[in-house]
Amino acid sequence: MAELRVPPGRAGRMRLRRSLEAARRGADLLDRKLQILRTRHEALRQAERTAEEDWHRRLREAETWLRRGLLLSGEEALDAVACRPPAELEIVWTATMGVRHPRTASCTVPERDPGDPAPANTALFHAEAAYADAVRAAAEYAAVHAAARALGEEVLRTRQRVRALRRHWVPRLERALARADATLEQGEHEDAVRRRWAANALENRH
Repeated sequence: MAELRVPPGRAGRMRLRRSLEAARRGADLLDRKLQILRTRHEALRQAERTAEEDWHRRLREAETWLRRGLLLSGEEALDAVACRPPAELEIVWTATMGVRHPRTASCTVPERDPGDPAPANTALFHAEAAYADAVRAAAEYAAVHAAARALGEEVLRTRQRVRALRRHWVPRLERALARADATLEQGEHEDAVRRRWAANALENRH
């Protein structure tokens, strides 16, 4: 790694000190950000697991009702059911430490029109309602999954930035500052020696 180029003298040392202070403050701020992100990310991960379990449970329930309905009336019973309009998804967005992500997602499943053919049996009626619940649960899971992924990626980026500051940039500035201090100290010592020599030479003339 190339050494830092710093102006000579006290101006260079002052610049290094300011840069070092800024790097340390930046690392501290990023550390606090990282802690907040980790806490929120873990909460989202837990919510994601819960939402995924709920979605799968509702999907299994819907599939169970569907199998019962098909056993009772056969697969042709599905042909008699009118196609519904597509479900509508609404996402509410928010931000955590500057990271934009979904906060909630709500899915509206259209109700059956009065003139539409009814399911052939009660099991298919329950299957229809259960699949609507599964679709809504899938939307909730998708939202929290996307939020957890967005914050997880920011956790990784922030951790890399903290490491870069703590392990590389701050030590590099500290080494440069130590060299600048040593150079100035040596220069001041040499100046003092030269002044003493000059003073002694002046005394000897008199």
